[in-house]
Amino acid sequence: MSTKLNREPDNEPAEKTLAKVLGLFTQEQLPHLRGKLSYQTGVLAAFALAASVLLGFADLTTRDAIQARLQEDLKASLEQVMPAALHDNDLLADTITLPSADANIGAAETIVYLAKKQGQVTGVCFKLVAPDGYSGPISLVMGMDKNGEILGVRVIAHTETPGLGDKIEIGKSNWVLSFNGQSLANLSPAQWAVKKDGGVFDQFAGATITPRKTVQTIKRGLEFFKAHRSELVGSSTE
Repeated sequence: MSTKLNREPDNEPAEKTLAKVLGLFTQEQLPHLRGKLSYQTGVLAAFALAASVLLGFADLTTRDAIQARLQEDLKASLEQVMPAALHDNDLLADTITLPSADANIGAAETIVYLAKKQGQVTGVCFKLVAPDGYSGPISLVMGMDKNGEILGVRVIAHTETPGLGDKIEIGKSNWVLSFNGQSLANLSPAQWAVKKDGGVFDQFAGATITPRKTVQTIKRGLEFFKAHRSELVGSSTE
């Protein structure tokens, strides 16, 4: 559970800045200057400067808290696709960054999180994106053992149609669990598709594009792992 930081930005520097700007004018000058455009512009500029200072301090005081929350969310997502029994290391601390532009999984480089048990790699996790969902990109995270068998897949962001395409979420249906235990070895390339296209994965009533594109992206994720397997876990199998 994350801890919210209640510290508020320090407004004093901004207030001093505004006071200094306005203090440049004497009390005798103010009535005469108020009607002038240059005076009005100066006041607006002073307020704009003060607002910029306040925003800067707010950013500094919240940046660390936001980053910590993002790391917590990522850790929680990784733990859903990588069983705790398979690793004794910090997944966020053990990573390898690999080129992935040609893999079509949503990024030019992909951070791969290594699961290790007593120093030996037992599996990997990484994020990937289906760029062509029905309503937009579908962001996923997937985990697999060192032999390329899927341990879990979760959708972490999407804009698919509520009540139709959103069944890719684990909170809406168990559809995403159908990938558990699957791999490139136990399904043929043709089987990596929805049933409407001759594959083994269900589509949704009234929503075929969403599951179709999700299946295709997960297959590409497996192919990405296969292409880099020796770099990630070596060549041994069990």
